[in-house]
Amino acid sequence: MSYRPDSPTPTRAAALVASVLTADALLHLYWTTGATWPAADDRSLSQAVLGTDVPFTPPILLPLVALLLTAAASVLAHSRRPRHLLLRFGTLVVAAGLSLRALAGIYWLFAKETGTAFYWLNLALYTPLCAVLAVATLHVARWKDAARAR
Repeated sequence: MSYRPDSPTPTRAAALVASVLTADALLHLYWTTGATWPAADDRSLSQAVLGTDVPFTPPILLPLVALLLTAAASVLAHSRRPRHLLLRFGTLVVAAGLSLRALAGIYWLFAKETGTAFYWLNLALYTPLCAVLAVATLHVARWKDAARAR
């Protein structure tokens, strides 16, 4: 895929991906405080977010926060330095992770009970969002700085 050197599209895609991943990280960081919004309690939060019972404790959430922030930084950094191979690799890893989550979400549409909060959140939010972010991240990963290539 070729781009005009002044094309903002990969930068905008990177900003979108980084913004959503950072917002997700901040939400998970908020849950490390013991807060359960938007759910009523820990169990209903776990059921809505994961479809199973998992404790929302700092030892579980903080590594996820770090992973989400690292992924956001990698994609954003690659959009600024598109010829950097390590950043491209990191961006491809993020795209792969988002793709796997989207594929798992499709599987869960057939494997989970349809009457649960997780089922509907997965159908309406989690899976489509991961699919869009995976495509946007691949768009950023494929970008080569045309101005430097000349």
